[in-house]
Amino acid sequence: MTKIKMTRPLVEMDGDEMTRVLWKLIKDELLSPFIDLKTEYYDLGLKHRDETEDKVTVAAAQATKKYGVAVKCATITPNANRVKEYNLKEMWKSPNGTIRSILDGTVFRAPIIVKGIQPYVKNWTKAITVARHAYGDLYSGVEISVPKGSKAELLVTQEDGRTIKETIHDFDGPGILQGMHNKNESIESFARSCFNFALDTKQDLWFATKDTISKKYDHTFRDIFQELFRREYKGKFEAAKIEYFYTLIDDAVARVIRSEGGFIWACKNYDGDVMSDLVAAAYGSLAMMTSVLLSPEGNYEYEAAHGTVQRHYYKHLKGEETSTNSMATIFAWSGALRKRGELDGIIELQEFADKLEKAAIGVIEEGIMTKDLALITTDKNAKAVNTVEFIKAVRKKLESKIEK
Repeated sequence: MTKIKMTRPLVEMDGDEMTRVLWKLIKDELLSPFIDLKTEYYDLGLKHRDETEDKVTVAAAQATKKYGVAVKCATITPNANRVKEYNLKEMWKSPNGTIRSILDGTVFRAPIIVKGIQPYVKNWTKAITVARHAYGDLYSGVEISVPKGSKAELLVTQEDGRTIKETIHDFDGPGILQGMHNKNESIESFARSCFNFALDTKQDLWFATKDTISKKYDHTFRDIFQELFRREYKGKFEAAKIEYFYTLIDDAVARVIRSEGGFIWACKNYDGDVMSDLVAAAYGSLAMMTSVLLSPEGNYEYEAAHGTVQRHYYKHLKGEETSTNSMATIFAWSGALRKRGELDGIIELQEFADKLEKAAIGVIEEGIMTKDLALITTDKNAKAVNTVEFIKAVRKKLESKIEK
C-alpha cells in the first residue's frame, strides 16, 4: 500500500521506562507501516534531560509553538530516589510543568469509553471531560521551612516602589510556608479555552473553586470567568443550547458523583491534577484517558495521562512478560495525527487516526485486552494478553479497516 504523506512534522517527545517501550512498539507496528511519518524528535528521557540540563524540554516546548502539534510520551518527574538511581545532577522539575508553563494552556482529559468496561460510578453513562488550568499555583510555588520564633510576611513591591505587606503567621514553633501565584492573563486564557472547547463539543461547562475561603485568589478566577462569559460567550452558549455555571469545588464533587456525565468540569491546576485521576480511575483505568494541552495560540500537545509504569519496566528489564495497557499512548498519537491532518488539510491522515482508534476499541470490545482491563470487564469471555500481543491485535484489526 502507498503510505500516507505528511507535509509538516509533529513534534515528538520521547519518554521513560515502560511507556518508552510502548512508544517504539506503537511507531513500529501501528504508524510507520502506514504513514510516511514526519516528526521533529526530542528525547525527554530522564538521562537526556540530565545531560542537557533540561534544555531539551524547553526546546521541545518551543518547537511545539513553531509546528503547532506535539505528541508526548510519559516522563519521570524525579524525586530523591530517582536522583540517586539515575545519578542526576539535580532534581529536575516536571517536564509536563515546564511545557505547560511555556505554552500557557489548558489540559483537557476525557475517558476512552469502551463496551464492557463499566464506570465504578454506575450512573456515569457519558464521558466527563476535566479541563485543568496548566499554569501557576502549587506548580510554580516557593516553599520555605520556617524555624521557631519566625514572623512570616507577604511583601509585594510595586512598580513605583510602594509596598503592600500582610502578616501570614507568627511561628511559636517550627513550621512550613508556601507562596504561589497566578496571572490574570493566564486565567483569562484558561477561561477562553474552556468556553471555546464547550462550544466546539456542544457540552455544558462547570467551573469550581473555593472562593468562600480564598476571597481574593480563587475569587479572581471566578470573576474573570464570569466577566468573560458575560462579555463574549453568553449569547453563543444560549444559541448552542448549552450551559455555563459556577459552583464551589466541594459542591461540584457531590454534583459530579450524582450526574450522568456528558459535561466539561473546569478546575484550577492542582484541583484538575487530582480530579482528572479520580475521574479516570472511576471510569476504569488511568490508561483509558485521553489528554490534550491546548494553548491560547492554538497549539496542541497530546499525551498519555498516566505515568511511566515503572513496575512493568523493571519486569521488562528482567525479560519477564508484561501486560501494559497502551490505549492512552495510542490515543495520544491518533489525536496528534488527526490534528496535524486537520491543520494541513490531509483527509487521509484524519481518517487513519479514526481507524486506529476504532481498531483499538474494537479489539477490547471483542474481548482481547491487557490484564488491568480483564480484571474489571463485564465480558465473561475476555482474554488477557501481553503488551506485544495487544498491539499486534490492534494492527491486525487496523489492517482490515484500511483494506475495506
